[in-house]
Amino acid sequence: MAGRRRAWGVGAWGLALLLPLAGCGGGPVSDPARAEVQQVLDRRAAALLGHDETAYGATGARTEYARLRALPLASWSYRVTGLHRTGAGATADADLRYRVAGYDRAPVAARRTLTLGRTAGGRWHVTADRPAGRAGQQLWDQGTVTAVRGAHSLVLGAGGSAAGLRTYARLADRAVPAVSGAWGTGWSRRVVVLVPRSLAGMAALLGSPAATYRGIAAVTTGEVSATPAGSAGAAPADRVVVNPEAYAVLGDLGKQVVLTHETTHVATRAQTTAATPLWLSEGYADWIGYLDTGRTPAEAAPELARAVGRGEPPEALPADRDFGFTSDPTDLARAYEGGWLACRMIAGQWGTARLDAFYRAVGGHGKRAGAVEGALREVLHTTPREFTARWRQYVTAQLG
Repeated sequence: MAGRRRAWGVGAWGLALLLPLAGCGGGPVSDPARAEVQQVLDRRAAALLGHDETAYGATGARTEYARLRALPLASWSYRVTGLHRTGAGATADADLRYRVAGYDRAPVAARRTLTLGRTAGGRWHVTADRPAGRAGQQLWDQGTVTAVRGAHSLVLGAGGSAAGLRTYARLADRAVPAVSGAWGTGWSRRVVVLVPRSLAGMAALLGSPAATYRGIAAVTTGEVSATPAGSAGAAPADRVVVNPEAYAVLGDLGKQVVLTHETTHVATRAQTTAATPLWLSEGYADWIGYLDTGRTPAEAAPELARAVGRGEPPEALPADRDFGFTSDPTDLARAYEGGWLACRMIAGQWGTARLDAFYRAVGGHGKRAGAVEGALREVLHTTPREFTARWRQYVTAQLG
């Protein structure tokens, strides 16, 4: 199914500013206000984690407290990276690090800009907290967060009703065991689903223009981890981000396939690397998504079926560029369908265990050059040329 993609970063990326003040040694001295602001933000974070609205209000505006009340947090902290005076007030650059309890293995990092004023007594207080320039929004920037817990899922909506979010939770709860049944249980077996109010809200979370995602039902993002790569707990915190406008027009089966597809990306994250071509990662996610649905190849791959019917079967496996969201919708659909049929062929002709081993072997190579070739040779005992020819024959046989 066109309109789903893996690992598109909802990222989080200050610049420490030292204000030159005359010191007795003649060198620059940092502004003491920066330490004062840090202390305010430390108190603010502690109040949020402690569910103490009065203490939170003592540090400034309460808007975020109300919006965040339902979000289950295991940690929340700010680190001031820059302070800029603005007359009687200031703006602070800060790195926010937070972890959703029970789901995030490492804190998520987000760059924020905070506006500060001073009370009559001279104390700093926060008047606004917003995403830093070129940083994507967080869900609470769009309104009060509503949370619905499923057996294997946490669905978070911005301004929506709990009743509406429960549908997503039910679908996600079916997706998790379906993915585990095919891929195995060596992953968290939990998924976080974000449901903004609109396509524009989805795009704001992803930090991209809305036109990029028009017609895209959902994407899976790897949130930037605040833990250094390679250290314990550095696995990214994945989010399935839904486009409610495109998702709403799908039928019941389509909605389930989408969430199962995206959940597959969460499960396979650790084995999906720069070496993994999109035809494999997207095709594998669709392969699990369509398992046990009863859909025939012609029903699941209508665009390729039409091309085969015209005598125009694909010449080569889809390239990464074919999966671009700005691609022609028909070409994008063919790319997904071609990847799905490649994985379906491996499962049918070599077995599902070989398909999983092939996926892991490609990702384990670490770099693109030679990854697919090596896995074809070592796991499937074939060559790229032979595999492509076999796939072209399979596509024609299944769709002709």
